[in-house]
Amino acid sequence: MFLSIHEMELRKVRFDQTFPPGEIQFLEQQLWQAGPLRATGVAEVLPNTGGEIRIQGRLAVRMEAECDRCLNVAEYPVDMDFDLFYEPAKSGPEGREIALKAGESEVDFYEGDGLELEDVLREQILLSLPMQRICSEDCKGICPMCGKNRNLADCGCQARTTDDRWAALRNL
Repeated sequence: MFLSIHEMELRKVRFDQTFPPGEIQFLEQQLWQAGPLRATGVAEVLPNTGGEIRIQGRLAVRMEAECDRCLNVAEYPVDMDFDLFYEPAKSGPEGREIALKAGESEVDFYEGDGLELEDVLREQILLSLPMQRICSEDCKGICPMCGKNRNLADCGCQARTTDDRWAALRNL
């Protein structure tokens, strides 16, 4: 759904969308949408701001990802409110670093005639997920010796504790 700046200048744009799994691409091979994504809210252009957009709403979705320790599928329910601000991208010298003023780190930018709702939702979902995705806090992971999932059975492998940096001294 495209949120047009021209339409938002006339009135608030309300949305109540359901996206089936696979409609929004998450660009990560180990992360996928496991159920419908439901998003409701309102988008508007704030008066006297030169085109600043405010998007308020709620999203709910069930995401799945491979566990970073054992590679089993782990579920991550996302149910959150969001209140976002977008300013038009300023045209200026590319590649130049600029200092951010207080509060500017909470504002994103858009180019053109508006925003895609799918892009806004994708960003919010990715930001809400943990950096290290694990199936449970007590996940034992995969054995580095034999490759078996240690959550299913104990493989009996012994961890090697030799330090090869000292191997040359054994020959003296």
